[in-house]
Amino acid sequence: METTTIKDASKLGLPKMLLLGLQHMFAMFGATILVPILVNNYFEGEGLSVQVTLFCAGVGTLLFHFITKRKVPAFLGSSFAFLGGFAMIASLDTGIYANMTMGEKLPYACGGIVVAGLLYIVLALVIKFVGVRRVMKYLPPVVTGPIIICIGLSLAPSAVSNASTNWVLAFIAFAVVVFFNIWGKGMFKIIPILLGVVISYVCALVFNAAGMTNADGSAILDFTSVAAANVVSIQPFVLCKFDITAILVMAPIAVATMMEHIGDISAISATVDENFIEDPGLHRTLMGDGLATAFAGLVGGPANTTYGENTGVLELSRVHDPKVIRLAAVYAVVLSFSPKVAELIGSLPTAIIGGVSFVLYGMISAIGVRNVVENKVDFTKSRNLIVAAVILVSGLGFSDGLTFTIAGTSITLTSLAIAAILGIVLNAILPGKDYDFISSEDEAAKLKKVKYDE
Repeated sequence: METTTIKDASKLGLPKMLLLGLQHMFAMFGATILVPILVNNYFEGEGLSVQVTLFCAGVGTLLFHFITKRKVPAFLGSSFAFLGGFAMIASLDTGIYANMTMGEKLPYACGGIVVAGLLYIVLALVIKFVGVRRVMKYLPPVVTGPIIICIGLSLAPSAVSNASTNWVLAFIAFAVVVFFNIWGKGMFKIIPILLGVVISYVCALVFNAAGMTNADGSAILDFTSVAAANVVSIQPFVLCKFDITAILVMAPIAVATMMEHIGDISAISATVDENFIEDPGLHRTLMGDGLATAFAGLVGGPANTTYGENTGVLELSRVHDPKVIRLAAVYAVVLSFSPKVAELIGSLPTAIIGGVSFVLYGMISAIGVRNVVENKVDFTKSRNLIVAAVILVSGLGFSDGLTFTIAGTSITLTSLAIAAILGIVLNAILPGKDYDFISSEDEAAKLKKVKYDE
């Protein structure tokens, strides 16, 4: 029997709401802290801070919710799209960067992120000015559905890679999530991800104590960094700086992430069966994402983006209340003041994250399929088949993205950005469109006319 969706989690009571928020926090945690870890490799240990990253994710999510009228259940975590930009700035050794240390280059990379965030606001204002109807004419379900499918499937290799470090742990995490989602009762049915993490972590503790190791021979759990971390400390914020070279490296990446944003908002809309592109409006979601990104760059954090992991949690738990996401954001801010707790959660074996992701990432793709089916996309029409086919092949085929150079600046479009751009262009130029965007105002006017005619 299908679980009833819960729009107001406060009916469950505060303790259950706190657990639901914790579930979302675990879903975003691994990917969010992975970005500063990778950037630190580029900057030889003088890169982004995990504490600042968590703080920016939490505050950015709350800012996004405020701007979107607290209607959109989205969590904003660290964006992977800007990793190439960070790597490029770290390697700069000409002009003002010639004699800089890695730590001195970082503020300029963050300045580029601020400008990238401001580009979101420019697009948001354009959409506000021309109207969402004209924008959505280029984003019918034949485009957004396959893009949503690609979002989930493009994450699939990550799930397999993580799980392969320890298939036993990954299977336990996966099995627990599936068991409680299908056979769980009451509260257990709506926190399967949290239960999967906790139960498999307990198993990891037992396996580690018994001397078992991962597939590569490494220890299942390593608490070295936990022991070394302070219990409480202030985030090491870094004030951004601006230079045209860094801006030209970072800012163009926003073109790609804005396309991904539209796909993510479409996925969240399809998941909770509400049209967030219309209400609160795509201009508001873009502005929220852009301001969150600009704020993060301002204080030395990575760019933010709406997280597919949390969209998967929405689908699995059937709890669609944005308040639960805001609780996860508060947890992230609180954790940012405690390196020790952050490191403890960070010690979670990647195999567990992989096992849970098997379900989460697949859910996202399934949402895309549902979006296509419910909107009755006609695949007997060749033009629809071509649009969907090009999106799927591009979104999954360009695994490393597409890198090109303009005016001496290297720009990388992610696979999802390429898929979105090609899908939008093909849908616009191929004849035989069969979809019209209908707003709630149109529906109201139609009902009013019917009533008047009667």
